[in-house]
Amino acid sequence: MRLITRAGLKRVAVGAGLLVTLTMFLVVAGLSFRAYDALRAPPLEAWHTFVPDEPDADAIDAMDWAGYLRVEGQLIADVRREVFRPPEAGAAIPLDRYVTGSAVDPQTFGTDWNRSYVMEPDGIPIGAAVLLHGLTDAPYSMRHLAAVYRDRGFVAVGIRLPGHGTVPAALTEVEWEDWLAAARLAVREAVRRAGPGKPLHVVGFSNGGALALKYALDALEDERLARPERLVLLSPMIGITAFARYAGLAGLPAFFPAFAKAAWLGILPEFNPFKYNSFPVNGARQSYQVTQALQGQLQRAEASGTIARLPPIHTFQSVADFTVSTRAIVSNLYARLPNNGSELTLFDLNRAVKLGPLIARSAETAVDRILPPAPRRFRTTLITNADTSSLEAVERATESGATAETVTALGLAFPLTAFSLSHVALPFPETDPLYGSQPGPGESFGVNLGTLTPRGERGVLVVPLDALVRISSNPFYPYIARRVAEGIDRMPRQAP
Repeated sequence: MRLITRAGLKRVAVGAGLLVTLTMFLVVAGLSFRAYDALRAPPLEAWHTFVPDEPDADAIDAMDWAGYLRVEGQLIADVRREVFRPPEAGAAIPLDRYVTGSAVDPQTFGTDWNRSYVMEPDGIPIGAAVLLHGLTDAPYSMRHLAAVYRDRGFVAVGIRLPGHGTVPAALTEVEWEDWLAAARLAVREAVRRAGPGKPLHVVGFSNGGALALKYALDALEDERLARPERLVLLSPMIGITAFARYAGLAGLPAFFPAFAKAAWLGILPEFNPFKYNSFPVNGARQSYQVTQALQGQLQRAEASGTIARLPPIHTFQSVADFTVSTRAIVSNLYARLPNNGSELTLFDLNRAVKLGPLIARSAETAVDRILPPAPRRFRTTLITNADTSSLEAVERATESGATAETVTALGLAFPLTAFSLSHVALPFPETDPLYGSQPGPGESFGVNLGTLTPRGERGVLVVPLDALVRISSNPFYPYIARRVAEGIDRMPRQAP
């Protein structure tokens, strides 16, 4: 065996020292740029600095539904007292969520969808459904699917997860365990209202999808938790971008008061009544921690064999998703599932839009790279164009364990002006009054974000153009609603 000489050891030590020095230089340079970038950000407003006194996980676990609603009401009252401003004298009411009486003031609507809600069916409930919204979101995003469950005889509980529905600053101190405790509370209430022995479905969107899956895995290990009979996930946060892993570092300059704005990844006007536009570093960090805890638990469940007891999962996911990893949904979740009736539905790019070299090659070939070759242990459905010259959409379905593909026309079409769906679009029909591209009559929430098509020069708007270009409603929502309803209708019925 060749011995390392003293000169060789010296070279190794020098190399290691240079590597450490270079790493420290890059970290310092990165933090310095982050601090400088924070100084250039817009000023912090009251909704960035006032942190409501949310209960933590232990307190939520000790609460009942009525107690949670009381706390929620007090939080919203505190925000109205500490944060809301009167409209400027003599000026038109601005489009500001935190201006009393503005067009997007949530209190001016018939229903404030920032609050938790329960939708009760006519007659005796046949089941219980819990709906968990996404990060920076509100229970509003789950109301359409909640109505599907209510109309099918379920009692549907949509809970406001801690840190949401009030002010963006609430996300600066929340922890992901608080969100999971709220999910447990929502399940307890849904099961109580439905009655014993009724099926439980848990539906999650984005970060709520990760929480729904985490709850189902926890229920396999804890007999005190009601076990779901079905999971429905929309754009679930099984894996997220690598940046979130280091989001905590981005907030380090905020330790110094002069750089307080470094605690925020985005400081934007708040014109959406049911979603935050501003985004704190802690939100990204907590989401990353959820996915890490979830992936570790999936690995343990696979190794122990308990994953075989997971209920069927139906996931709806856009192939193009800038927020979560579509590949992680397949490789970290579906590749581990048993043949238990689970299904993955992917919404393809609009292949009839002729953008040529403007479409990234990686996006154009994503489906083939993401899906393993058939046969698979789960049913796969791809919603795509009938052919590359047609906007008409078809479902290409491959059954679990099969290789043959069945093609079914849907009677739905890709929008002429859209090249793909997006992470945020899936739970919203095109008729949604806030996010829909064709808002229906009746409800109004002060702004129609789905109909905006801004065109002009860069640097004029106070929000990033990509926030407005991103499609915000789903032309295939009727398909999702139908498939969710089919999952309910296939359940065995209890004798009256």
